[in-house]
Amino acid sequence: MRLPLATPSASSSGPGAPSGSPSTTRRSLLGAGAGVGAGIILLSAATPAGGQPPPDFAVASRIRAEYLHGWTGYTEAAWGEDEVRPVSRSAHAFFAPGRTFGLSIVEALDTLHLMGEDREVERCCAWIEEHFDPAQDTEVQVFESVIRLVGGLLAGYRATGRSTLLARARELGDRLLPAFTASPTGIPYTHVNLRTGAVRGTAVALAEAGSNAMEFGLLSRLTGDPRYIAASMRAYSAVIGRRSSLDLLGTRIHAETGRWLDSTSSAPDPPVDSFYEYLWGGGALLGDRRLTAWYHLLTDAVVRHQSVMADGRLWFRPVDFRTGRPVSQSVRQSELGSFYAGLLAKGGDLPRGAAYLRSWAAALQRHPVLPETIDCTTLDAVDVSGQLRPEFANSAFDLWRLTGDDHYKRAALRYFDGMRTHQRVPGGYTVVGDVTAPGMQPGDLTPGYWFAENLKYLWLMFSGTPRFDYRGGILSTEGKVLTGFRTV
Repeated sequence: MRLPLATPSASSSGPGAPSGSPSTTRRSLLGAGAGVGAGIILLSAATPAGGQPPPDFAVASRIRAEYLHGWTGYTEAAWGEDEVRPVSRSAHAFFAPGRTFGLSIVEALDTLHLMGEDREVERCCAWIEEHFDPAQDTEVQVFESVIRLVGGLLAGYRATGRSTLLARARELGDRLLPAFTASPTGIPYTHVNLRTGAVRGTAVALAEAGSNAMEFGLLSRLTGDPRYIAASMRAYSAVIGRRSSLDLLGTRIHAETGRWLDSTSSAPDPPVDSFYEYLWGGGALLGDRRLTAWYHLLTDAVVRHQSVMADGRLWFRPVDFRTGRPVSQSVRQSELGSFYAGLLAKGGDLPRGAAYLRSWAAALQRHPVLPETIDCTTLDAVDVSGQLRPEFANSAFDLWRLTGDDHYKRAALRYFDGMRTHQRVPGGYTVVGDVTAPGMQPGDLTPGYWFAENLKYLWLMFSGTPRFDYRGGILSTEGKVLTGFRTV
């Protein structure tokens, strides 16, 4: 969900920051908006005693140091494994017990490149070329394999130009395709065995059905093989063709019959979130007007039927997708849905995107680390766990890149300071069990996506790295730079 946006202003001055000002764009978009949240988010930054936020280069240096702290924890305790348990200094298999795809290595490739860690990039590429096996006799979840592994390999290829990374991405894509082609509707099964092609899983969440156009579209473009994007577009058509008369979608659909398995439109929360994200992102990356048109069609319906104000803050409530009636009197939202602020803004609704991020910023002021789920009326934590999620930082980055407004950088700095204060351990960074408990006792897992996303968004905001095209760069839902690397 990272699209080409206006160049950040020179006032955002990290080293090598791009020139140009987006102020005209910001004024025109705000002027065109009406009603909800026309103001830009205002947050007090985490500041030193003098009252001024630290300079960008100092923040960027701190971000890079914390990323390398987490990376060292992985390389010393779990090198070559999917994920690290930084407290017990042990490994965690993400896809299947006893199997590894080097997930954290693949996730980290383009972040390390953007941070100038070229020796580590070389080390990662060497491991992938020697050990990454896309033909293991094991079952994988298709959705996670596409956004994490295919996307990571493609981003690594775009960053380094190493043809072996593209070859691995293509072989993995080939072994995931049966999930799409074996389905009578084109809606992919949720799981596939990479060696045998056996498929299973007919109850398909929207995110699983439609979070593939960016990776598969780029794979088709780079290889000249149309099968990947054709499979993705067939799945999209099957789902969107079954929308209700209100242009809303349910949450889960049957892969073989195409029947809806529920009647709830739960956007932007999981498990539907990135379905909408990839309509916009795929449209931008591939220049496909069908995807962009579908994004606007479905988003207009979500905004019309699901937006609600609670204590002056904008949220989105689940409704019956056929009638538009709320399915619950209470309004709760998942932290994973906070990505929607940036997506709305990139989709042309900057005022509403700013308002939605302001809602999540209020939750961040209440909880230094965002809980997994909150009550939107009280901002109380419902699911109190802290899963090292990147979505708030993602939206802050998107809105900053669109507007150049430093308020979003201060919002991101607040997020960073909370994570560093409460989720840092000697072996890296970890999830926590209860963000409301004194001391926030650490869990024992650094999710692979932490190496792909959380600090990448912050690094891009504060470093002004010359390795990234701030005007045209496009990132996937997993934070992979699929286009926008610059040669230094």
